[in-house]
Amino acid sequence: MHITTDAIVLREQSVDEFDSVLTLLTRDCGIISAYARGARKPRGTMRVSVELLSYSCFVLFCNKDKYTVDKADLNHVFMGVRADVERLSLAAYFCQLAAELAPREEEAQDYLRLLLNSLYLLDQNKRTCTFIKPVFELRLMAMAGYMPDLVACAGCGCYEAGQMFFMPLSSGILCGSCAANLPDNERRIPVSIGVLAAMRHILYAEQEKLFQFSLPQPALERLGEITQQYIMVQLDKRFDTLDFYFSIRKS
Repeated sequence: MHITTDAIVLREQSVDEFDSVLTLLTRDCGIISAYARGARKPRGTMRVSVELLSYSCFVLFCNKDKYTVDKADLNHVFMGVRADVERLSLAAYFCQLAAELAPREEEAQDYLRLLLNSLYLLDQNKRTCTFIKPVFELRLMAMAGYMPDLVACAGCGCYEAGQMFFMPLSSGILCGSCAANLPDNERRIPVSIGVLAAMRHILYAEQEKLFQFSLPQPALERLGEITQQYIMVQLDKRFDTLDFYFSIRKS
């Protein structure tokens, strides 16, 4: 059976001199692995279309849940991302996180759209890495079933208080009064009203308005710390691409 679908290459792994195994985020089939014969030939017709971060239209042959790339026509390549090591390292983290959280063998149009929009903003330098990273992280987690409840304090129901805390393990928020009743060893993260408002926007805004908010740089840094801590607590996993991204930023 042949399938034609748009997809972005999340990973390219060489298996011999010219062949590759691709990890794709597809519009119609979610995350799949596909064997691309001759993909790395210097003058091969698919070479550019199957490179990391290439967004292409793939013709795939499926046999017993195994996919082979018959054809790939390039839709777009994010040259601006590839030209900057910081943006490229962040894009690699986005790809690894998407491969972890996007559905397999089912429709994933919203996941693909989120990744493409994030890469476009990186590519065109329309938003900083510090801005895009927490937006992608928190929205992707919510889409994948890890949506925190930020509507009101889980203890008393207040919308905002002078002091608020985000609870990465229970996926909720508490006001200062309710948080005071928690055991000392239960993790809580202080969150300002501005950062909390940004988190609510990321979770509840329509896709078209997802990136339409602003925060000062220190608050963006804090937002990024919170979203990555949430991922680590909920998934119980570290991502080597994230560590590499921070090593690039420090250098």
